[in-house]
Amino acid sequence: MNERRIHQLFEISVLLKGAHALIECIGGIALALISTHTIVHVVNLLTQDELIQNPNDFIATHLLSWAQNFSLENKHFYAFYLLTHGLVKVLLVIGLLRGKLWAYPASLAALGLFIVYQLYRFTETQGIGLLILTAFDLLIMVLIWHEYRLVRQHLPAK
Repeated sequence: MNERRIHQLFEISVLLKGAHALIECIGGIALALISTHTIVHVVNLLTQDELIQNPNDFIATHLLSWAQNFSLENKHFYAFYLLTHGLVKVLLVIGLLRGKLWAYPASLAALGLFIVYQLYRFTETQGIGLLILTAFDLLIMVLIWHEYRLVRQHLPAK
């Protein structure tokens, strides 16, 4: 691939990361504002028809069980996690898209920490989504590193 294509791939992946970060921020804010009672009520509404048709539906029963056991402490943790995780990524994405030199190593460090945490969570949950997210983050790290090397090469010599 030529450098132009790699740069386009970098920009697209960073924009996707930014969109994901905004969704995390919105989710964190929503979670902070919505009561646990409302969460249970909404999940009841969403799963009610399915459970009437099939009381043993795997997804519906697990979703309802999760909602009923979703504590206020869990809600606060996830709201805080989503909001801070999203805000950090939004700031890094803005820095990367503006070509700010600090954003490259900061993004590599942040993504590295997110990957470590995602792999830790994977050992607890075995959620395949965490592996997909980790693979995407690794790809973005490679692209960021590549861009960082190019940007540094074009800096004026001191």
